[in-house]
Amino acid sequence: MITTPFTRRQFLTATTAGLAVGLLPRNSIAATKPTETPRWPIGCFNRPWTKWSFDDTLDAIKAAGYTHTGLLTPTKDDVFTSANATPAYLAALKAKIAARGLKVNMTALRVKTALPLAEALADTRAQIANGHTMGVEFALTFGEDKPERYAHYFKIMADAAAFAQERGIKLVMKPHGGGSGSSAEIVAAIKQVGHANFKIWYDAGNIVYYTGKDPVAELEPILPHVTGFCAKDCSVEPGADGKTKPDVMIQFGTGKVDFAAVFKKMKSGGFNGPIMVEGCKIGATAAETTANARANRTFLEKVLATV
Repeated sequence: MITTPFTRRQFLTATTAGLAVGLLPRNSIAATKPTETPRWPIGCFNRPWTKWSFDDTLDAIKAAGYTHTGLLTPTKDDVFTSANATPAYLAALKAKIAARGLKVNMTALRVKTALPLAEALADTRAQIANGHTMGVEFALTFGEDKPERYAHYFKIMADAAAFAQERGIKLVMKPHGGGSGSSAEIVAAIKQVGHANFKIWYDAGNIVYYTGKDPVAELEPILPHVTGFCAKDCSVEPGADGKTKPDVMIQFGTGKVDFAAVFKKMKSGGFNGPIMVEGCKIGATAAETTANARANRTFLEKVLATV
């Protein structure tokens, strides 16, 4: 077989293209291509099982078919990565999770903006250090509800973003009302924190719950900053009928969130996971709740197959 040699122009073009690919950020290369079905990992938080023990919770998450979990909601018995968690407690917690064959990818930060700045910084750093001990990839915050504390929160987050980055942890914030309510507040927070290690975990259910706005439209301005997704549906918009209170602990597909539309928008922005199930209908028993969590996982898998 005779091989036609490259012309000088062809060689330079191919070399330049190869260098360009090599210089792309890893996330750009790994991101889902528009024609591919997303393969975003689906995990589950502990929130649906907080009235049962954490051992029961981990068994339930495993039984529901998940491989990843996140430390979202502390209980009276489990402080997770709070600043007062002891090394012995963290070691036991890590062993419990590993014993089920689960991986923990996220911990929540409870940022104490009521404290003076130096104390708040120290407490937040301690939480991040404990997250590092647990081997998490993400540390998640909930924004700040009180406008008079916004500036305080942004200073804490700027410090936390740098401290977390040094430990290989990605600092993220989710929509949660107040200073992280809609995309306008979220964009403002990103600008005020001003650190590349401060990103967003989107929560379409919370957009409906706190603002009543369209989660797809609200996603557009913050799309490049979204690195994770907290999966919840929401029953009604706030004040929709003046009587019914919005509920996010429900089965997917029964509320206002159009998951397919949200995922298509995220895919168009190069989103690469993870998706973490936060809500499902809480049953009378742990087993019933587990069945509901399993159903929400299969719902997401079916939706992703169409995106």
